Amino acid sequence: MKNHYAVRLPGVDRVFDRRKILIINMVPLAMALLQISAVNVALPSITQSLGAQSHDIQLVLSGYALAFGICLVPFGRVGDVLGRSSLFTIGLAIFTISCLVCGLATSPLALNIARVFQGLGAGMQGPQTTGMIQQYFKGQGRARAYSLQGMTVAAAVALGPLMSGIPITLLGPDLGWRTSFLVNFPLGVAGVIVACFWLPFDTEREAIRARKLNSGRKRRKLDLDPVGALLLTVAVVCVMVPFMFGSENPRLFWLLLAAAALAGAWMWWEVSYHRRGHEPMVNPELFRLRSFIHHTLISAVDFLGITSIFVIVAMFLQQGLGWDALQASLIGLPNAVVTMFAANWAGKNVLRLRNKMMVGTLATIVFATCCTIFFVWLSRDYGISGWWLSLSLAIHGFGQGAFASGNQTLAMLDVPVTMSGTAGGVKSMAERVSTAMGNAIISGIFFAMLPLSSYHDAALWSYAAVAAFVAIACTIAAVYMALTKD
Repeated sequence: MKNHYAVRLPGVDRVFDRRKILIINMVPLAMALLQISAVNVALPSITQSLGAQSHDIQLVLSGYALAFGICLVPFGRVGDVLGRSSLFTIGLAIFTISCLVCGLATSPLALNIARVFQGLGAGMQGPQTTGMIQQYFKGQGRARAYSLQGMTVAAAVALGPLMSGIPITLLGPDLGWRTSFLVNFPLGVAGVIVACFWLPFDTEREAIRARKLNSGRKRRKLDLDPVGALLLTVAVVCVMVPFMFGSENPRLFWLLLAAAALAGAWMWWEVSYHRRGHEPMVNPELFRLRSFIHHTLISAVDFLGITSIFVIVAMFLQQGLGWDALQASLIGLPNAVVTMFAANWAGKNVLRLRNKMMVGTLATIVFATCCTIFFVWLSRDYGISGWWLSLSLAIHGFGQGAFASGNQTLAMLDVPVTMSGTAGGVKSMAERVSTAMGNAIISGIFFAMLPLSSYHDAALWSYAAVAAFVAIACTIAAVYMALTKD
């Protein structure tokens, strides 16, 4: 009987199992994303344990996100050229060791340095996951693989608070937050060992060598476009830093002008570098793929709003209503369950529904956010329990789970395998930048409202901004659907 999950690469005899390749990619992806949302609940405990100041705590969040964001595109390109399995495993090893150092940190400085290396490892392995799915899966199988990726992303974000809330409650503040980092170490070690057996290291190198020979490029030197990588990295830093640290130093927003100039210089360099016969970090042909550009755009706009939902929930429930860390983390559990169901459903139907799914899922998120606003208002004026938010978060889980899965599939639909890691890096980078911007804007609204009113009003206005951002993304998706008649 034919094994539909077997994969054989050109020029080699060894056969690999697609299911194993997918599994070994999903677990580290979940670990990397859990480190984003899990830390939110742990921040008060970290502050108490290490005697951290406000700027130290800000770096705990921002250092990871910044390192993660700037690494995605360069390492996506390196994986496309040198082999994705090797970059994935190296990134996982760096991430794993960093988790151990985070858990053993005795000072805010040690923790923040380890968090930067965590982000570096996560940014190194992230694009390789998209590249491997694009390389080893096709058609409906690829859609299902991306649905699992979308399910992993959304569920990890929702379950992250539990990863810190439960150990903090059971083990106490100090050992609890450390455990939320240390638990990743044995998982990461196991992942590196399994990756050595399940991922096609040698076969990828043979395939790359064969591709070069077939294209007559045997003697061409390795070209990783260091100038393009440097320009893009500095441009991303200049965008993210003001939104991460601008609340304490508003003058940092002048860096946005430098970011615009650097982005323009990067685009010019990539085009001219390609015209001169070199291999740019990001092939300009990628930006001529309308499906990739459109779905990356609506995802970036969506991320301006949706990534702040659980941040506002945590602050509103813990600081406004006096909930403990475990209660605040449990409220997202229905969201995680529904997210997994929705992502699976989307994987089965995205190639049939296409842009209709994008419009419908984004509209669902807008509706869910409006429900959240309604429940917060009822809590303020009529004293209903904060647990009602779990209902609106569950509805949100269906929208976001289906959107994440379907959007990733449609964005990569026309992307060639040879640039899939780079494309995945570009899309993820856009989402990480939007996350930094959105968190700064939404949390800025939340804290700006507190001196003027209550936690309830701060949450109401914050969620109104979330709904506005997602509504814009929904409008863009609807216009694209109308133009393409899809």
